[in-house]
This record gives sequence, C-alpha cells and structure tokens, in this order.
Amino acid sequence: MNHPLIDIGVKLMHRSFQQDREQVVDKAAANGVAPLVITGTSLRSSQEAARYAGRYPGKLYATAGVHPHDAKSCDGETLTKLEALAALPQVVAIGECGLDYNRDFSPRDVQRKWFAEQVQLAVRLDMPLFLHEREAFPDFIGILKERAVQKAVVHCFTGSSAELKAYLERGWHIGITGWICDERRGKHLKELVRMIPLDRLMLETDAPFLTPRDLKEKPMDGRNEPAILPHILQAVARCVGKAEKEVAEVTTATARAFFGIG
Repeated sequence: MNHPLIDIGVKLMHRSFQQDREQVVDKAAANGVAPLVITGTSLRSSQEAARYAGRYPGKLYATAGVHPHDAKSCDGETLTKLEALAALPQVVAIGECGLDYNRDFSPRDVQRKWFAEQVQLAVRLDMPLFLHEREAFPDFIGILKERAVQKAVVHCFTGSSAELKAYLERGWHIGITGWICDERRGKHLKELVRMIPLDRLMLETDAPFLTPRDLKEKPMDGRNEPAILPHILQAVARCVGKAEKEVAEVTTATARAFFGIG
C-alpha cells in the first residue's frame, strides 16, 4: 500500500536522468510520490528546473538557488536572475543554498557572501529557504539568525543533536533522506529523528544521490530516484514508532503548507 508522498528534494535535471526524465516522474507518481520538488543547485540548473516544472503544472515544482559548491560562479547578475525565476508560479523556494566546509569547492568567504545574499533575497520575497550545511554550522546558523529567517528547511539533515535542537528552536523544518537507511553512517539519525515533531519533518530522496543502502533490490546503475521515497518513509516510521500512514499524511501536509503547494 503506497501512501501519497511529496519528494521535496529531487535533482531531476542531473545528467543521469537525461534519457528517461519523464519515465522517472511517471514511475514516482505510480508509486504514490507526487508532486516532486526539483532542486536548483546553480543558476543554470535552476533555470532548467523551472522550465521543466513549468511543463507539468501541479505535478512538478522547483527551487531556485546556488549551492555552495557553485558559489564561485556567482556574479553581479546572479541575484537578479534568481529573483526573476522566483516570480514564476512553479518556483516555490530559494535554494539549494548554504555552506559546505567539507568539500570547499568554493572559497569559504565566497560561500558566505552568496549564501547571505540568497538568504536576504528569500526574506525580502517572503519565500522559504531550501538549505545545505556541511561542517559549517556556526557560520551557517549565524548568517540565518542575523537575517531573522523564519521559514527554512535544512535539507538532508545529518548533523548532531545540538544542531537539530538549534534548528527546531528557531521553528525551521528538517528534511530526511535515505541517509537514515545507512547502517554505518545513519545510526545517530535513527535516534535523532525521534526528536523532530512530525509537523516539522519532510521526506526527500536527493535523487540521483543517496540511494538507500538497505534496499533489497538495488538499482542496476546505483541511481536513486523519487519512486524509492516510500522505502525512506518505512524507515522513518519505524524509527519514530508511528504508522506509515500517519507519517505520510503529516509530512505531506507539512510539505504542501511549507512550499505553498495546493
């Protein structure tokens, strides 16, 4: 029995979906996963995501933002172009933006500058933020606090209990991925997910990445996709000790309200 779910984080414009993007969307819907929110991670992928989502009103939505890895490619026009995308009805959040001190693909001062700019844009437009943080918590929360951010989801949360408490205290939402299905790296997450009120929790695959390690039938190419979200729902429901149906209903209602999806 599949319960209706919304995948709040799918990198559907990734090249691994080039050949079968429409089938991936259809397969997700056949598994009860619809609508999908396509993650924009650079100006270009945000433009592509908005364009693609615009072809499927009510089925697909998109975010518009620049991931910290891509911050080094930002220039004077980036914000203007993001703001133009944000005006489109299918674009429902600013992001994926944030800080990543694990990989440092962009210099840290450049990451901070463009993260702060995007946060400011979201606050000005009164739009939710879709956030990324890796090994950068003090700077990350500092920038968000300084701008009094109200509406945010920390996507693919894998942090500590102190970090989780700090996010929840500020009224932010938490995105949980198939990381929770990883018996090596996801152990602490199985405990921490119980701390998250159901109405602050959202589910996501982060496809094509983070394929759940405990899948019985692994995808041939190792690619994750939104049709796998019910498997993540099962893992979360087990961890929080609640029925799948309840977790599905509440997290889906939460996602609809958060992104303003009818």
